[in-house]
Amino acid sequence: MSQAEVQRQIITAVAACEEKKAEEISLLRMEKSSSAFTDYMLICHGTNPRQVQAIADEVELRLKRDSGSYPNQIEGYNQAEWILLDYVDFVLHIFSANARRFYDLERLWRNAARITVEDLKKAPRKEEEKETAVTSTRSRRPSRPKTATSVRALFAKPAGTKSSTKKSRSAKPAGRKPRSRKES
Repeated sequence: MSQAEVQRQIITAVAACEEKKAEEISLLRMEKSSSAFTDYMLICHGTNPRQVQAIADEVELRLKRDSGSYPNQIEGYNQAEWILLDYVDFVLHIFSANARRFYDLERLWRNAARITVEDLKKAPRKEEEKETAVTSTRSRRPSRPKTATSVRALFAKPAGTKSSTKKSRSAKPAGRKPRSRKES
């Protein structure tokens, strides 16, 4: 996914959070040198469990509708203390107010750059061009065959080899006489 598309998705997610009255929305850009598993983290909180779930629902709905993106993983939705929506390139953390104070992710990832939506909109185009020119070293998912024919081709034996373990259907068991129905 291109950097510009990721940025559009984050802007959409922030707008959805703002519409559902999420509080203290913060956006962190993770450094490449850190051991982060994502490029961006979006952190916010709601005042009660229903609001926390409503924020998660709205973000998920908008990203499905606007860009066709589905979260790779959703955690904590039923408890509504800390809902995590993992979109691979960015992760959305929606906390209850108490859980946010307790876990304090901003402190944990204090080496990450705090950015605003305006910073995201003004992101330099040169970074985008570099990222499209260089293939990402992180693989998101292993590639897999798309059709049944390509799966069969993967497991097909070379034409010159014969399988010695395969039994012929026409072979009869040695030493036995076939039984007719009347004998049984």
